[in-house]
Amino acid sequence: MYNSAERFHVTLNKEVGVVVFFQKGGVFMWPLLFCAITGIAFVIERFISFARASINGKRFVEGLKKAIKKNGIDGGLKYCGEFSAPLARAIEAGLVTYKKVGLNKEALEESIVNTGNVELAFLEKGLPILSAVSTVAPIIGFLGTVSGMISAFDAVAIAGEIEPTLVASGISEALITTATGLTIAFPIVLFYVYFSTRANGYTRMMENTATDVIEFLLENKP
Repeated sequence: MYNSAERFHVTLNKEVGVVVFFQKGGVFMWPLLFCAITGIAFVIERFISFARASINGKRFVEGLKKAIKKNGIDGGLKYCGEFSAPLARAIEAGLVTYKKVGLNKEALEESIVNTGNVELAFLEKGLPILSAVSTVAPIIGFLGTVSGMISAFDAVAIAGEIEPTLVASGISEALITTATGLTIAFPIVLFYVYFSTRANGYTRMMENTATDVIEFLLENKP
């Protein structure tokens, strides 16, 4: 176990090591840092958005049906108002349309689909940014490596002889940006796939729920 002084020195050495690593990567480390910060920010934002949108579709429909059977469409609207999820907003729009035009299946479907598209847009809002970060970060990394390799061979040309340590040092520093770019891109790609899958699953849940609710309204005519 480390004492307080030893822990301080270990932490300080790690921080200095990170700074030195960053500096060795050269100017291309700054756009890579921007990519990393942007990716992390949007990953956190996506988790918050999906947490707010989370809802159990089956339980929601069961509760909605009970509310409509007990208090009619107004009861269903009141029930939907208790939820902030996009699913509830889309179904609420369908109930409002039903209250206005009655049993018009096409009007109900159109109302739910239009509202659903608007509500679902925020679930996919950050995905293009994550996709861009996962694509751009490795490109910046490779560009930094190419630039570093050019500088390394320029140094060899100036020296007038091939010095193994000089070449190895230059190549090592040049590869830092590639390693950093790939390190940033790898988790971002995973998060992009994860959030895309969740968004698609939410869309399917909304479609199934809308179909179930419309069929319920047509059968029971509340």
